[in-house]
Amino acid sequence: MDWGLYRTFLEIARSGSLSAAARTLGITHPTARRHLEELEQQLGGRLFTRSTRGLMLTTLSERILPEVARIEASIGAIARVASERVGSVQGTVRLSASEVMGIEVLPSMLARIRALHPGLTFELILSDSETDILRRDADLAVRMMRPRQASLVARRVGMIEVGLYARRDWLAEHGVPSSLEQLLTAPNLIGQDRRRTLADALEIDETRLHQSLVLATDSDVAQIAAVRAGLGVGVMQVPLAGLETDLVRVLHDLDHKMEVWLVTHPDLKSSALVQNAMAALYAELKSYIRPAARTAPC
Repeated sequence: MDWGLYRTFLEIARSGSLSAAARTLGITHPTARRHLEELEQQLGGRLFTRSTRGLMLTTLSERILPEVARIEASIGAIARVASERVGSVQGTVRLSASEVMGIEVLPSMLARIRALHPGLTFELILSDSETDILRRDADLAVRMMRPRQASLVARRVGMIEVGLYARRDWLAEHGVPSSLEQLLTAPNLIGQDRRRTLADALEIDETRLHQSLVLATDSDVAQIAAVRAGLGVGVMQVPLAGLETDLVRVLHDLDHKMEVWLVTHPDLKSSALVQNAMAALYAELKSYIRPAARTAPC
């Protein structure tokens, strides 16, 4: 099995183009074409068909693509293990986290961890998928719920409180809502488009919620950006919002909490690299959520 052929296949499948795959891999267009033709000959079937949108997967390629992706993940894991010095914090940890955690919370934590362990580097995946760890696509994951797979190694960090926030000048113009009912009388809320999390947290009908949205988006990062921009009232993690003096919390009784877990694969329990990274990240996350535990309504 020539991995080079399958690697070219993966890049063509991801980009839908021979030229784009060649650029990503640093090879010539004729070489990418030769790799594809050789692999098709070995497998005995066509892997792509042409369309106006580029190269499309055939039935054969749709069947083998998940398996090839798993091989790629395994090869990456082997490379990371090989880079690890036994008993030291030296090497690369592949970390999976949600959009908000990965963009808003983790970067400063990783910078502090790197200052303590200069030999430690990270690869960051923005994903909530529970399969990341099971498939070994990631070595370590920050999850906002308890993992359902009993086979995984999970450590509970604690609870992050979330609340409703708006910019100070927005509240000066529109007034501070004294009740949820008052907040819902006009399009004031920034919330989710298709997901039901906010409706469930506020315990209101989804239709009623959508009538009150000034912005609907399923991107949590986009919601936070809209709150910061002064578009309306939206949900933010209390410790994250506490870092910004322009943001004010409203309706303190409408609070919600999310569990925070660190998760890894059982095969990595003996990895000094992953275990040290997990311990350092646990300490950072614990410090981050601790102010939320002291927050009292006012």
